[in-house]
Amino acid sequence: MAADNKMRIPDLPRGIGHFRFIYFTEIVKRPVCVGKIKNRIGKLSDIVFAVTDPYPEAVGIYMEQGWGKPTQFVPWSRVIRVEEDAIFVQPPEHGDKYPPFVDQPGWIMVDKHLMGRTIVDMDDRRVEVVNDVHMLEARSRVLLVHVDISFSGFLRRLGLGKLRWIKDNFISWKYVQPLSLEDAIATDKLSLSVTRTDLQELPSEDLADMLEELPGEEQQALFSALDSEKAAETLAEAEPRAQRQIISNLRQERARMILEEMTIPQLAGLFTVLSHDQAKELIALLPEEQQFRVRVILSEREATAGGMMGSEFLTVLKDASVGEVLGKIRTSGLEPTDISYVYIVNGDGRTLIGVVDLRELILAPENQPVEEIMTSPVVTAEDDDVQEDLTEMFAKYHFRMLPVVDQQDRILGVIRYKDIMKGIVTRAKI
Repeated sequence: MAADNKMRIPDLPRGIGHFRFIYFTEIVKRPVCVGKIKNRIGKLSDIVFAVTDPYPEAVGIYMEQGWGKPTQFVPWSRVIRVEEDAIFVQPPEHGDKYPPFVDQPGWIMVDKHLMGRTIVDMDDRRVEVVNDVHMLEARSRVLLVHVDISFSGFLRRLGLGKLRWIKDNFISWKYVQPLSLEDAIATDKLSLSVTRTDLQELPSEDLADMLEELPGEEQQALFSALDSEKAAETLAEAEPRAQRQIISNLRQERARMILEEMTIPQLAGLFTVLSHDQAKELIALLPEEQQFRVRVILSEREATAGGMMGSEFLTVLKDASVGEVLGKIRTSGLEPTDISYVYIVNGDGRTLIGVVDLRELILAPENQPVEEIMTSPVVTAEDDDVQEDLTEMFAKYHFRMLPVVDQQDRILGVIRYKDIMKGIVTRAKI
């Protein structure tokens, strides 16, 4: 029986205590006995799971008697323990036999619905075949946590589990489950469990976590389904190891489109974790102005706010009403992350005099002048402030972004918290 308590399984309950891993191929056809080994009542033909979030939980053992005899279903609550030579269960609650198996909505069977199925990506391209199912047993519960697509899993299917030629290759159940139980029953394919449309709606942080868990081909399939903007956000959030893996598999034109969506600090953070040759090749894909700004940051000279700031922000005149500002937000075309704050400027349209948090704006009466709810004076960064200065300001004030101004308090751009702090964390890890 397989056991690997060092394996990292996401989303397990805290304090789960002692646990072990079990392969389906190693317990299928194992005798099922009541109390003692001599009281054999059948053999395990399949395991039935209820599809729950995040992992399905075993609800019973399916026993097929053969020779015209009816099936039997042993509820998992009656299972005492799973051992090398047998699975021991309690006697039936009523009579001398367990009742026949009756399928229920939301149930799925390992052998019938998963084993041997082809896993495909979002474009219906074949990726791999499910050779085994990896289960976790803890506190008398069994969860279905992975499918195994390795050749070792294939050998176990043939009863040759001792010939471990290569390591197991797991894909988390969260990403390969069928889109519905009907899909699993009606077809011979499993698909990544999110559609292209769904992917675009997921937070980039969650997508980055997903990419970090998936092995090579599945990681490529998932990343290829993202549009350039979402791909850029996700790449910026990923850990350095995943960033290197993703970049190494990108075509040049796809890489160019993604890089164009990234801010200067994000680009600099990405290039910091790549090899010299990779970084050099990717920098060459950028427009000349961006190349210069990135190289300034990558050099050991001090990067300034003016070199790292972005131009996506919203300004309004001080006499605008709340309703007018909300209308401008809706038609601005800016992303939600670009409008955490609205900056209030004087009649010249550039001199910064106040700031309003978007949450305060939404709660204010629509006819109220924005000047009445703005915060003034504004905490600002100057264009020659260096990264250390910016880090201290973010740590002190906990703003999501800071406006960058010149000596006349004219707004030039904005610096985002995640751009500054992400760069520091990334460099600390490598």
